[in-house]
Amino acid sequence: MAHFAKIGDTSNVLTVLGLDNKDMLNADGVEEESVGQKYLEKHNNWPAERWIQTSYNTRGGKHFDNKTRELSEDQSKALRGNYAGLGYAWDEGNQIFWPPKPYPSWVKDITNAKWQSPIGEAPDLGAEIDTHTYLWNEDNKSWDKTLL
Repeated sequence: MAHFAKIGDTSNVLTVLGLDNKDMLNADGVEEESVGQKYLEKHNNWPAERWIQTSYNTRGGKHFDNKTRELSEDQSKALRGNYAGLGYAWDEGNQIFWPPKPYPSWVKDITNAKWQSPIGEAPDLGAEIDTHTYLWNEDNKSWDKTLL
């Protein structure tokens, strides 16, 4: 099954629909995104170019095996950064679906298709991983350690 995101005028994802792979086959029997787009336009009355294929198994710019949920050996299957969802935005220039921005200060990490704090990842908890966590403090632009 293929999945396509319906994109609104402001590049927001309006919905995601599944499409039988047979409805994406070109004349040579090869799956082609544009064939799926035309099928969706015909059956949903929405312009073909506003349907963008998304991969259910892609997140953070990486493809994961559908059964094991581990990284796929074939990373060529990674598609458009993240699986699209309601509230996501389509970034045509970078060909990435972005989840909602978690904090005003966070910036796009294009390489990993995710939002990044302005100071980087939270520090490593080491042995305290079962008792503590770090939470982002937007006022101080810092990671604050807290008890679980």
